[in-house]
Amino acid sequence: MARYDVVIIGGAIVGSSIAYYLREEGFSGSIALVERDPQFTHSATTLSCASIRQQFSIPENIRLSQFTLALFRRLEREFGHGADIGFREGGYLILAGENGLPILEQNHGVQMAEGADIVLEDAAALERRFSWLSTEGITAGAFGRTGEGWFDAHAMLMLFRKALRAKNIDFIAQTVTGIERDGGRVTSVMLDNGDRLEAGTVINAAGPSAGKVAAMAGLALPVEPRKRSVFVFEAMEKFADMPLLVDPSGIYVRPEGSVYITGGAEPEERDGPADPADFDPDWPLFEEVIWPVLATRIPAFEAIKPTRAWAGHYDYNTLDQNAVIGPHPEVGNFVFANGFSGHGLQQAPAVGKAIAELLVHGGHRTIDCSAFGYARIAENRPFRELNVI
Repeated sequence: MARYDVVIIGGAIVGSSIAYYLREEGFSGSIALVERDPQFTHSATTLSCASIRQQFSIPENIRLSQFTLALFRRLEREFGHGADIGFREGGYLILAGENGLPILEQNHGVQMAEGADIVLEDAAALERRFSWLSTEGITAGAFGRTGEGWFDAHAMLMLFRKALRAKNIDFIAQTVTGIERDGGRVTSVMLDNGDRLEAGTVINAAGPSAGKVAAMAGLALPVEPRKRSVFVFEAMEKFADMPLLVDPSGIYVRPEGSVYITGGAEPEERDGPADPADFDPDWPLFEEVIWPVLATRIPAFEAIKPTRAWAGHYDYNTLDQNAVIGPHPEVGNFVFANGFSGHGLQQAPAVGKAIAELLVHGGHRTIDCSAFGYARIAENRPFRELNVI
């Protein structure tokens, strides 16, 4: 039986960020990073749309993404010469009709108070800015002029994983099958090869499987996998000034090199836990729902050629679509970093820093994440994020 001071369950971007910042904050104890999918074939990290924004509805989410944005701007200083994730600072354009305008305006006020470079424009101004855009049914839109865009998720993950090789981390390619607990403490983690890891602290960074992992410790966590399909298509027209556009329907589209990617607007009646083994794209969603919206919003997209698609899973927090960050109030050595509901990749470095500060210094120093604590889960008190994409 091996013993570790910290066992992190989940080795993708959230778990790797936690391990990285534990060492950066001076933690010298032993760390095991357990990942069942070491090639990250089905990881939420590598199957995401890999984007970053400041257009959230609450200040804490904006601050988390701003931390990551600052990291993007100093990649070579952080990870060495040549570090690159292909960050394209193309912006977000979030559109609203008349009914959605009050929320858009309210969110914009929060974003501006946090120093975000977001401009709120009416439909006429948007059409002047983006000649390819139809504002049928649109009252206004919020456009991120800087500090928003998209990047290479795999490249970002590999930067962290490579950096960890020099930080005395044990990588364990196994599946967690159980967690042992003695009253108010978890004591060990069981693996599918029969090994048992004695643990001083267990950190749940298991993404869409986080609810299942918490249950192994006898703890309730309202996080479940939700399948999200992403579609790739070609179009004759290339719009160099296209941001990541979010229609009021929830459908999004953005350029990706010479093609475009799109998704969103999964019907609510299909909501509920997804089969964690289901990675088949929902092609009828594209044909029946997404394509007609694209053709209305961007008339040039009436004639497009879909080429391929993939599906991944959100680690969806059913309470409030927000992260759960920090220890369980009654099992203090079980720590959550879960439930990001689609914005985990962009917030992972900040969350890694926050968890590391908690464990090393006993509190948050860089970003106060106390509002994301587990207490609200226990009290059924939502801390709701309105801008979930």
